[in-house]
Amino acid sequence: MSKGRKRRGNLSVLTGYAARHRVLTYLSWVFSGISAMLALAPFIFVWLIVRDVIEADGNFSQVSHLAFYGWMAVGSALLSMLIYFGGLMCSHVAAFRVASNMRKRTMRHIASLPVGFMSELGSGRVRRIVNESSGATETYLAHQLPDMVGAFATPVGMLVLLLVFDWRLGLLSLIPTALGFIIMSKMTGKDMAQKMKEYQNSLEDMNNEAVEYVRGVPVVKTFGQTVFSFKRFKGSIDSYSKWVIAYTKSLVWPMVAFTTAINCVFVPLIIAALCFTAGGVEPQFLLNLIFYIIFTPIISVTLMKVMFMSENNMIVGDAIARIDGLLSIKPLPGTATPQEPRDNSIEFEKVAFAYDGAGRNAIDGISFKVEAGQTVALVGPSGGGKTTAAGLVARFWDAQKGAVKVGGVNVNYIAKQKLNDTVAYVFQDSRLLKTSIFENVRMGRPGATRAEVLVALHNAQCDDIISKFPNGIDTVIGSKGVYLSGGEQQRIAIARVMLKDAPIIVLDEATAFADPENESAVQRAFERLAEGKTVVMIAHRLTTVQNADCIYVLKDGKIAESGTHRELMQRRGLYNEMYNEYRSSISWKVGGKS
Repeated sequence: MSKGRKRRGNLSVLTGYAARHRVLTYLSWVFSGISAMLALAPFIFVWLIVRDVIEADGNFSQVSHLAFYGWMAVGSALLSMLIYFGGLMCSHVAAFRVASNMRKRTMRHIASLPVGFMSELGSGRVRRIVNESSGATETYLAHQLPDMVGAFATPVGMLVLLLVFDWRLGLLSLIPTALGFIIMSKMTGKDMAQKMKEYQNSLEDMNNEAVEYVRGVPVVKTFGQTVFSFKRFKGSIDSYSKWVIAYTKSLVWPMVAFTTAINCVFVPLIIAALCFTAGGVEPQFLLNLIFYIIFTPIISVTLMKVMFMSENNMIVGDAIARIDGLLSIKPLPGTATPQEPRDNSIEFEKVAFAYDGAGRNAIDGISFKVEAGQTVALVGPSGGGKTTAAGLVARFWDAQKGAVKVGGVNVNYIAKQKLNDTVAYVFQDSRLLKTSIFENVRMGRPGATRAEVLVALHNAQCDDIISKFPNGIDTVIGSKGVYLSGGEQQRIAIARVMLKDAPIIVLDEATAFADPENESAVQRAFERLAEGKTVVMIAHRLTTVQNADCIYVLKDGKIAESGTHRELMQRRGLYNEMYNEYRSSISWKVGGKS
C-alpha cells in the first residue's frame, strides 16, 4: 500500500473513482443518518403508550391518544425504511460506478503491461484481484458505508434517550457497551488488519493454483499423473486450511466475551431495579425501567454492526491495496524515437534475464542469429530457458543484459504496435473467446473481410471443424454444447495468426495438447503458416524439428549445442541423447498399447 494512498484513506480513493457520482455517496449517508434517528422514534411512542396505560390505572376510557401514538410509531418506522431505501438507491448507483471505473482502469492498465507479467503473477491471482477486490469496494459503498453512518448516528440518539428518561439507568446500560467496545478494539486492531491480509493472500494463492491446476488437467490425463503431482495446489489448500483453523481458534474466547458483554445489558438493569425499588416501586421508575428494557437491545445490534464494519473497512483497505499493487506495475518503457526493423531477422547478443525472486538466470548470456525466412528450433530439458528466450522476441519481458534485435533493431526501440504487427506468438494452450469462430479468427486483423477469414480457416486445416456445425463460422464457441478439442482450438488460433500475416512466427510447443487425430492437421497448418516467414519453434516432440535450419539446445539458460538435426546426431551429445530417449518413449508407448 502506497504512502499516498494511506494519507488519502480508503474513502478518498473510492470517491475518486466515483467522479460526478460521488454526491450520491454523500447523499446516501445523509439519508442513512436521518433513517437511523427516525428508527428510534417508535420506542418513544411505545413509551408514551405504556405511560398512558399505567396512568389510566385500569380506566382506559381516559386514554385518548393510544391509537395516535400507535400510528405514529408505525408511520415513523415506515418513513425510516423509505428514507433508508432511498439512501441505498443512491449508494448503489455510486457503488456500481466505482466498481465499473475501477475494473475499467485496472483492465486498461493490464492491457498496457507485457504478457510476461501474467505468467509471473498468475492469471488466477490477477482475475481475483480485478473481480473480487473491486466487488468488495462495491459492497462497502453500497451497503456498509451507509450502514456505518447509521450505526454511528444511532448511538448519538441512543445516548440522548438513555440519559433523558433516567440518567442512572442510562449510565448502567452503558457498562456492557463499554466492555464490548474494549473487547472489540482488541479484535479489530492492527493485528486483525495483518490477519486479514494473510487471509486474502491465502485465498489468492489457492485461487491461482486452482486455475493453473485446471489448465494442467490435459497433462494429467496424458501422462497418467495423479492430483498429488500438483503439489503447489494441494499445498495451497493445506496452508489455507491450517491458517483458517488457527485463526478461528484464536478468536473463540474474544468473540465469546464480546457476545456475552453486549447481550448482558439487562444484568445492570435488573440489579438497579432491585436496589432502587427496595423501599417501594414508584410508577415513574417502573415506566422508565420498561423503556430501558425495550430499548437497550438496540445496543447489542448496533455494536455488532460496528464490529463487522471495522472488519469490512480492513477488507476494503486490503482490496484497494491489491488494486494499487496492480496499477503500480509499470509497463515496459517505450521510446520517443521508434526505429523500423530493416528485415525479419532475429538476433540475440549476450542476452541475460532472470525472473523476480529466482536464484539464477533463466537466460544466461546467450547469442545466436536467425536470418530472415529461416526456421530455428529451441529444444532442451525443462527449465532450460526456451520459453523465456521466445518470449523475449515478442517482448513479453525486457532483457536485463545484452540485446534482442528484430531486423537489426533492439526490440526496446521498436514501437509496440509495430512489434506486435511483426511478431505473432502461438501459445501451447491458445485460448478462444466465447464468441463466433468468425470473430475469434478476425481478432488477428479486425478489418478483415468474411472471405479473408474463410481463406485463413481453410489454410489452417479448419474445414472439417466448420462443416460439423450447422452455423459454420458463425457458431458461437462454448454455448449450447459447442466445444472444441485442444487440437481444434489450436487450429482456430493458427487461422487467427495466418490472418494477422506477421512476418515472424513464434511457436511455443504448439502441438503439446493436440490429440493424435488433430496433430497431423496442426502440423499441416504450421507448414502453411511458416511459408515465407521467420519461425522460432519450441518443441519437446523432437521429430517435429528435424527439418529446422538450425536447432539450439538450451540447458540451464545457456546454449549447450547448435546445428542441424544431422550435425547434432553425429556429435552424440545432449541432443542425440534426448532424441534417442524420445524415440524410445514413443516405441514403449506403442508397445504398451499393442
